[in-house]
Amino acid sequence: MVIAVFVKLRSFWGECKRVLTVTKKPTKPELMNIVKVSGIGIALIGLIGFVLHITNRLLFQ
Repeated sequence: MVIAVFVKLRSFWGECKRVLTVTKKPTKPELMNIVKVSGIGIALIGLIGFVLHITNRLLFQ
């Protein structure tokens, strides 16, 4: 049982190291695009939630 946990942890650690060696730091334009797209997505989800909330309050109150 204990050995299986250590085997899983070692495998997980190896996968983490592999991912960290493959990834790279984004350039400034890439980072700005990620920030813009994420911001737009968050704003859209918030707007949809707000519209649904207002619609719900108007229809069922």
